[in-house]
Amino acid sequence: MFNKRTTYLALLAAALGGANAHLAAWHEGMYCLNGNTGNQDLNSYDIVTPLYQLPFRDWWFHHVNRCDEFPPAEGKYIDLPAGGSFKIEIASNRAKTELSYGGRDTSEWPDGQSYPQDYHDAGCITSPNMHAQDQSRAAGTAFAISYHSDLKDVTPENLVVFSVRYNTPWKRIIYYDVPSALPACPPDGCTCAWGWVPNGCGQPNMYHQAFKCRVSNAKSNVPVKVPAQAPRWCEGNEGGCVGGSKQMIYWNQKEGNNVVVDGRDRRGDFKSPGYNMGMGFRDGAQNDIFGGSPTQGSSSSTSKTTSTTKPTSTQGAKVNNAPTSTSTGSSSPSSSGSSSSSSGDKSTGNSLTGSSSSSSSPAETPKAFSEKAQRPQSCQRKRRRAAAEKREEARREEVKREDLVKREEVKREEVRREEVKRAIGGHHAVHAKRSF
Repeated sequence: MFNKRTTYLALLAAALGGANAHLAAWHEGMYCLNGNTGNQDLNSYDIVTPLYQLPFRDWWFHHVNRCDEFPPAEGKYIDLPAGGSFKIEIASNRAKTELSYGGRDTSEWPDGQSYPQDYHDAGCITSPNMHAQDQSRAAGTAFAISYHSDLKDVTPENLVVFSVRYNTPWKRIIYYDVPSALPACPPDGCTCAWGWVPNGCGQPNMYHQAFKCRVSNAKSNVPVKVPAQAPRWCEGNEGGCVGGSKQMIYWNQKEGNNVVVDGRDRRGDFKSPGYNMGMGFRDGAQNDIFGGSPTQGSSSSTSKTTSTTKPTSTQGAKVNNAPTSTSTGSSSPSSSGSSSSSSGDKSTGNSLTGSSSSSSSPAETPKAFSEKAQRPQSCQRKRRRAAAEKREEARREEVKREDLVKREEVKREEVRREEVKRAIGGHHAVHAKRSF
């Protein structure tokens, strides 16, 4: 016999989108493939836990349940063929992928079940939990790359989005395009990340997980430009979008957010940043992310390469026939005069100082220090004061962003409460009719 409290809790869970069958990206090169126990688990699902209102250290690469502490098996990577594409599975747990039981429990869909091709729900599709009413409302997902082999060295600034797939997650299998100019990784590989920020329709959480990856068929030695910039909401104003290399979207966390939105979008919904043109991300390979001096020890060729044949995607023509740029995104070496170093991923290629320390002879070093020592103290004080003012301004901006995020969350909470009230009211009305 259900009492009022049981009924209320059930309705509350339904109204908020539930807590089961969330989704993640699966590949043998992923962290947390077997969960966080250290033992083989063909039915693992620790990585699918959504990230919401967490401190940076907890949401960054899913540290909240220690998923970042369980790297893939030795020699397992995502292979990124420059100019080609790679396959990823989206699923509610490992058992619903080809990585368990020989794919026995898989289907076209992320939870192993069957649904109509025009699957839709005016409220919100919760099985599987795609946080969307239909495919057109799926927010988009993305892969990013950092040219650091050690996960501890990866930061939001050196983790650059290189591939986006519109209207995902939807079906289980997704193919992501790789820029033809993507350079080779270090000997121990690169670190990649998958991200998804749902478009409302339930708790406005975030997904962020780590992979080992490496680039094959690399022909260019122009590095991915870092530090990457934070993306910016620019719906309907392409000129206001952030161009070039962009960070992933980090949103609705206690700290570390790099995106602030307020108000409603064109559809009348609360703004929700996603991997789409609303945030300046084009579908497919991101070909504008390169810049700086060519790295040493790489191929000297920077010519365009021919893309490998892309497998037919299960995402539908609307997704895979979207036009993608053919530009390699390569830029000429920096005019700063600095020679390339072995750590090319740290080169920004846009230094305002015009430093040429790497090409200076040892005899020039004392001169540089001597000139610095002879600078008037008043100038040094001015520079320190200006730097302090800049830090204070940045701090105030961060406080403003956090305040906007909190206000937006209050608005969302009010909307959710109204939905719960309506759901409960409707339930009582039906129950009253059935009692007589």
